[in-house]
Amino acid sequence: MNRKPFAHNEWYHCYTRGVDKRKTFQNERDYQRFLQLLYLANNDKAIHRSDLKLTHKEIFAQVRGKQLVSIAAFCLMPNHFHIVMSEAVDGGISRFMQKVGIAYTMYFNIKNKRVGNLFVKPFRSKHIANDEYLKQVVQYIHLNPLEIFEPEWKHGHVATSRALEMRLRRYSYSSLAAYESDEQSERAILDPDAVLLAKDEWRSLSDILQDTRAYYAELSPTKNVKMLS
Repeated sequence: MNRKPFAHNEWYHCYTRGVDKRKTFQNERDYQRFLQLLYLANNDKAIHRSDLKLTHKEIFAQVRGKQLVSIAAFCLMPNHFHIVMSEAVDGGISRFMQKVGIAYTMYFNIKNKRVGNLFVKPFRSKHIANDEYLKQVVQYIHLNPLEIFEPEWKHGHVATSRALEMRLRRYSYSSLAAYESDEQSERAILDPDAVLLAKDEWRSLSDILQDTRAYYAELSPTKNVKMLS
């Protein structure tokens, strides 16, 4: 598959899932390992997580070399992940995704005594054409955990917005909490300027539920999903 080159300083929504839709994050340790790699792999130097005898929180205080990408948001789900990012250097996105994918797959395969690819290749990407669209995409990917809390939410079966918003805020494996707290250690993964841009005119959960599925329907056009009433 020939991928169109990523343009410098343009934003992209990148995503992929486990091969055969397998579960790629089995427990908290797996999620934390991947989050650590989002920070450590964003570096023009080689850093091996297994060489660092540090706690999860301490990882995000490590000094890195020149960053490959600027990350605006992320969300990890049991069998897939989403990252919104732009290239900080030419070829940065592809190199970053390769470093993260290889490092996590090696960790996962050793732990589970398996061999072979873990994530579908090549990863998918969607260009984010303007700042307004960037804000929407960041909000959309933060809603992904709704698939865990309310599996039928796209069909209109939704609990109260307040209850869902509380559960989303407690979800530890997306950047939503980092958007809302400067104390979040994983906030170090994100580009501060990108966070400020994406948070401008921040919309509430109830305001964005209605138009979220249109975006994901475009990513997966074969899926026929009814709009929320």
